[in-house]
Amino acid sequence: MQKIVWCMVVGFGMLSAGAAWGDDPSVTIYNQNFGVVRETIPLDLKQGVNQLSYSGGSAHIEPDSVILRDPMGKRQLQILEQNYRADPVSQLLLLSLNEGKTIDFVTTRGDQQVVVQGRIIRSGYVPHYAAQRQYGPEYMMAQSAYAQGPAGESIIEVDGKLRFGLPGQPLFPALPDDTILKPTLTWVLNSDSAGPLNAELGYVTGGMSWEASYNLIAPKGGDTLDIVGWVTMDNQTGKTFQNAHIKLMAGSVSKLTRAGARNEMAMRLAYGGDMDGRPPAVTEKAFDEYHLYTLQNPSTLRDRETKQVEFIRANGVKAARFYVYDGVLLNKDQYRGYPADQLMQQREYGTQSKTQVWVMREIKNTKESGLGIPLPAGRTRFYQRDDDGHLEFTGENTINHTPRDETVRVYTGDAFDLVGDRKRTQFNISNDQHWVDETFEITLRNRKEEPAEIRVVERLYRGKNWEIRQPSDPFVKMDSQTIEFRVKPNPGEEKKVTYQVHYTW
Repeated sequence: MQKIVWCMVVGFGMLSAGAAWGDDPSVTIYNQNFGVVRETIPLDLKQGVNQLSYSGGSAHIEPDSVILRDPMGKRQLQILEQNYRADPVSQLLLLSLNEGKTIDFVTTRGDQQVVVQGRIIRSGYVPHYAAQRQYGPEYMMAQSAYAQGPAGESIIEVDGKLRFGLPGQPLFPALPDDTILKPTLTWVLNSDSAGPLNAELGYVTGGMSWEASYNLIAPKGGDTLDIVGWVTMDNQTGKTFQNAHIKLMAGSVSKLTRAGARNEMAMRLAYGGDMDGRPPAVTEKAFDEYHLYTLQNPSTLRDRETKQVEFIRANGVKAARFYVYDGVLLNKDQYRGYPADQLMQQREYGTQSKTQVWVMREIKNTKESGLGIPLPAGRTRFYQRDDDGHLEFTGENTINHTPRDETVRVYTGDAFDLVGDRKRTQFNISNDQHWVDETFEITLRNRKEEPAEIRVVERLYRGKNWEIRQPSDPFVKMDSQTIEFRVKPNPGEEKKVTYQVHYTW
């Protein structure tokens, strides 16, 4: 009996932001190392110009993506000026602020702590914006939450001599009034009326990603699988999102070179989602050219946390096992750039072979097979039950984004008891008449205890003008330069497939 259970809600509509989810943050995570954050921040505004600051954003916020608005549309807000300071207090920053000055350093001599004075010649500090420009945003996201990037070595003058590195623990004077402890947004904001407001803040941030993975369990015999799908979310933004409403965007969203254009599109994609009333147990909807998966229950996504959520469980999914012998072993780089007529004359082209026979699984993503749902790209892991009932790992691979009613083919490993051998038996060429004839013999040996159908894939690399002559078995033309024979050797049998291909140019 086929059974499928969904543990996530898929869908997207129009949402009056803040109306359904209250003060809890909302996060849409893209599988391209960025996300969109929406949260409610309380403001107490006067009519006219207001000076505000906000330090609760992520460490990898993209400032030009910020949207601040009244979600109810009753208050008109205008950001006259926005500043983003991304260099919070650190030892290196304070050293930089005191360059040229003499400060105290605490060090240990024997069993005693003593204070020595040193003048800061060079702090070694690299500002956040400079490090990001030099090393790129991907490198910066790999640093600690509020890292300034790689630093140069400090130079301190002690007793008239220069030394690299600090002579001890520095003791700094009091912090300036404008020193920040976290990355901070400051606004000069104009409001058309006075009073409190629960404003909606939205922005694009780096440091977020998600991926899907599938565990596929096969019984000892038969062509069915039990499938358990997980989504793994990774938060490296420097911010914890408490009781967040999380959405996951599946699909290849275009990321334009101009950051503002990408941010604008991402925000447009992320604002929406009809959550009025209680959602049904299972809904599924395509969103534009993508699919949006929504975790039905709020979840806390902590900084530097990886979180897994089960999103699909399906039993009895039809998954035919088959075998493929793609025997050609070809180094295409060796022949790159050859003109067609010269390629025809390379006698050894396409004659090297391998013996491995691939084990494949074919799953039709249909309701009849037990699925029929959009499957996001991810890793597949295959397990099979042994005679004692224990699960044994039998291979892994990846799948691409797969719409419903499409077919998924996954390579799981090489067959132990099936062997292939491919060799060319004839080669004839006529340069005057512009043709080449090649004859091949493929030998398949089945050492299993049951019959096995093997799909023999032959790639006609020499050219697109070809004709198959004298085939020993029926074949199917797969594309302009690929044919496939389907052969079913019995246990212990050795079966040969032969054919001749006639090329012209």
